[in-house]
Amino acid sequence: MKTSAARKWAPVNGGASPRPKGGLDGAAARRISDYFGANVFGPRVMEEYLPKNVYRELQETIRRGKKLSPKIADAVAAAMKAWALSRGATHYSHWFQPLTGVTAEKHESFITPVEGGRVIEVFSGKQLIQAEPDASSFPSGGLRATFEARGYTAWDPSSPAFLMESAGATTLCIPTIFVSYTGDSLDTKTALLRSIEALNRSALGILRLFKNPAQRVYATLGAEQEYFLIDESFCRRRPDLLLCGRTLFGAPSPKGQQLEDHYFGSIRERIFAFMTDAESELYKLGVPVKTRHNEVAPNQFECAPVFEEANVAVDHNQLVMDVFRRVASRRGLALLLHEKPFAGINGSGKHLNWSLGTDKGQNLLSPGRTPQENLQFLVFLVSIIAAVAEHSRLLRASIASSGNDHRLGANEAPPAVISIFLGASLTRVLEDMERGVTTPGTDEEWMSFGIDHLPPVLRDNTDRNRTSPFAFTGDKFEFRAVGSSFNNAVPVMVLNAIMADALDAAKAAIEEKLRARKPLKEAVIDVLRRVYRESKFVCYEGNNYAAEWVREAKRRGLPNIQSTPEALDAWILPESLALFKDTGILSEAEARSRHHIQLEKYSKELEIEARLYIEMVHNFFIPAAIRYQNELIEALNGSAAVRAAGGPDPKALREVVERISTLIELALERAKTLKNGLKEASAIGDVKERAVIFCHQVKPLFEPIRDAVDALETLLPASSWPLPKYREMLFLV
Repeated sequence: MKTSAARKWAPVNGGASPRPKGGLDGAAARRISDYFGANVFGPRVMEEYLPKNVYRELQETIRRGKKLSPKIADAVAAAMKAWALSRGATHYSHWFQPLTGVTAEKHESFITPVEGGRVIEVFSGKQLIQAEPDASSFPSGGLRATFEARGYTAWDPSSPAFLMESAGATTLCIPTIFVSYTGDSLDTKTALLRSIEALNRSALGILRLFKNPAQRVYATLGAEQEYFLIDESFCRRRPDLLLCGRTLFGAPSPKGQQLEDHYFGSIRERIFAFMTDAESELYKLGVPVKTRHNEVAPNQFECAPVFEEANVAVDHNQLVMDVFRRVASRRGLALLLHEKPFAGINGSGKHLNWSLGTDKGQNLLSPGRTPQENLQFLVFLVSIIAAVAEHSRLLRASIASSGNDHRLGANEAPPAVISIFLGASLTRVLEDMERGVTTPGTDEEWMSFGIDHLPPVLRDNTDRNRTSPFAFTGDKFEFRAVGSSFNNAVPVMVLNAIMADALDAAKAAIEEKLRARKPLKEAVIDVLRRVYRESKFVCYEGNNYAAEWVREAKRRGLPNIQSTPEALDAWILPESLALFKDTGILSEAEARSRHHIQLEKYSKELEIEARLYIEMVHNFFIPAAIRYQNELIEALNGSAAVRAAGGPDPKALREVVERISTLIELALERAKTLKNGLKEASAIGDVKERAVIFCHQVKPLFEPIRDAVDALETLLPASSWPLPKYREMLFLV
């Protein structure tokens, strides 16, 4: 991915607007501002439908976390129902994000029977605030037994309700958390919301030292999304794409991305129609999609939004993936969000552009206009360096998956070593601060800190490092290692958690200096100098793809965790458990459940792929190869008569038959070996041991089978090959 999200990072709020006429085509023909947020129960809709006192109290709940009274909840529910019914809604749903990584919903009709065989539409505050979906079939990682089915969804007022239009019906979707009967988190949102509160408390603690008037600090997020689109007919004929989201087999196309002609190229009409339709739906849902373009690989594309508050941005990215999938299907296309759907060309990821903002409109990761603001900026900057240095394993765990294992470190994505890129200017500032020297700036754009030992800083003169997994890009950090199919709630929660912990440590250290009667400036500089000296080993300004960096990272003691089972162990490291406990984000049981769930998911995904390797060899490739082999044998028999009459020896033809025969045997033997390995791995009871066996003993058996089958593909005529080829899927749309 080579673009970043829009630089604007201020939150965007949905509001009311007239419903666009003529469906998607009508929406596309109108100004976006005419219908943006039309399907969102945002502030302007609330003002229109709610009494003033109810609106004010609800806003206090959203901004300050004030508890909502049942009376207010009833008023909000009545207004929400009236608005939804006026726009054609017939059902409502608590929309939540279980630990499957995707969203879930159970639709309930508004109707309630009354006397006379009639029905009326009813929606109470109790129905708004809480629902009870069956929790037994969602992953819990040991938090709940299968027979213990009760779970609760609870309304999240900080993320606006919205209307989802699909298949001629409209449903009111209410973002919620999802917890067990015992109160344990069974979703990604609960921990995210807790991390947002922890970050707010910790950041305000630092701001109070600087007499900053902010009353609230929040993480902001702009999530760039990469994806592939192919013709749906190809996907339907490929069991691997249908069941695994990636091609397990496929010989390379003669042309891939080597000409670099797809990136930022003219968008083809069919794709442009998809983008226009999808964006129109997203704009009605209040999702501020800003950019669209062709990505590096053929049939790969990207969109990026304007920055929003992290909780809403996470929900919006889930909507982006959902809407893209729906619209693609309507357009006869298939959306591929796997991190590596095609071998030999770039995979897909997300870039999480993460920053910190205040309710006063200040970006805390941007240098300020005064020496005090710049000193405050350095506290936040050095704190994130310390956070990543201490918890790089946990960051790696937050982006670990079987799909991302294919992508990380493949000269198209950041490596598995987590490091920070700051750029030459900030690196110089921090190095000078550590040494206690000043490098004067002469450019009028340089901003002075007005403090001894601190050189001036130039706004946004940092080049971009596309190889770094965590790069500072002027007023935010770009976490580039996240996979394209991920729910962003998990890595954002971890970023918030480690930052909150680092800010608490910085505040405690500064206050200790202040108690020793040091002036604030000196106290801050002393702490920053020490923390940077201890943490700068995680900073790297070079090429992260280079082999030298792997060696240098090892020398520095940075972990290079190549596989998901090993990476996931960071969830249950003592320092991770202490972090989650101290910040109030996850209990030990909740953290261990995530470790367990992700290990199970990893094993299940590889088990599905292994079974499909075996099935496709026997059901698709071997029958096709034998049929063609028999055709060639018949041709050889005919050639014998030709040779008897003095014709040439069909040596080349015989070699092809022998090569096909050899590859058939290889594919069958290797599939048999995989079948035995799969049986052994599936019988293992311990979840960690099973994941390790799948990773190191079963997964290595995949590629040898693919090598044999892909070689067969190059020998068989296109008319005899049973699956769509790479050249079709990547260049026909």
